[in-house]
Formats: sequence, C-alpha cells, structure tokens
Amino acid sequence: MRTFLVIMDESDEARAALRFAARRAVQVEGAVHILALVAQQNFNAFGTVQATIEEEARDRAEMLAHGVAGNLLAESGIMPTISVKTGNGTTLVSEFLANHEEVAALVLGAAPGGQPGPLVTHFAAQAGSLPCPLYIIPGDYDEKDSQHEA
Repeated sequence: MRTFLVIMDESDEARAALRFAARRAVQVEGAVHILALVAQQNFNAFGTVQATIEEEARDRAEMLAHGVAGNLLAESGIMPTISVKTGNGTTLVSEFLANHEEVAALVLGAAPGGQPGPLVTHFAAQAGSLPCPLYIIPGDYDEKDSQHEA
C-alpha cells in the first residue's frame, strides 16, 4: 500500500501538507502516516526539569497528531498511522524513510514567504538521493481553489 508520510507540527503549512497527502491517498487507495517530531531539549541544569519539559512537549505533539488524525478521518475517511519521535528532525525523518519501504512519498509543508523551514530546506537539497518522491506543499495552498491536479 502506498503510504504518504507527513511531518506534523502546529503550523498551517503542516495542515496543508496533510490535506494534500490525504487527497492523494484517497485517489490511490493508500495510507497516511503522521510523524510528529519533538525537539530534544537542550536544558541540562536539572535532569527532572528537562525530563518534565520533554514529556510535556511529547504529550502536546501526541495530542496534536491525534487531533488532526480525527479531522482527517472525518474529512477523508482515512485513519492515519501516528508516530511521535524525539530528537533532531532531519535525522529522525531520514531514519524513518530508511526503515519504512512502504513510504511512497514524503510530503512537507513550506512556510509561505521567506524561509520554507528547516525540513523543507534540508530535504529539498537531498531530493535526488531520497528513497521516495518529495512533495513540497505551499503553506497557503488550497486545492479546492487550484485549477491544477498534481
């Protein structure tokens, strides 16, 4: 089954990427996998404080992923798979792609105007060596208003 991997955070561009991936998955009878990333905290003064901060960030990422998953199910009928990983975003996504051959496309949302974001910048530069196609979706992209079908 073709799986579209979407990296999720609280941004509008991540939501645009998720909508795009869901529409493609419906067209090919595929699946969507949401990967929510939690940045490793650099605060080391008090171990228990750092652990609490990381746990809260992970809980927030899980709640976000489950919330958008519910919306996706209601809108498209697709229940995505959800993973939450802690660490460096580019490393985690690269490792995920290397370990999941079922991923047919990496779908990233680009921030409108200015810098597109660190994941888009990194993976666009690596696009020729990725194990799957890379879709970069503009953050303000609305497929309903678009005249083109990708």
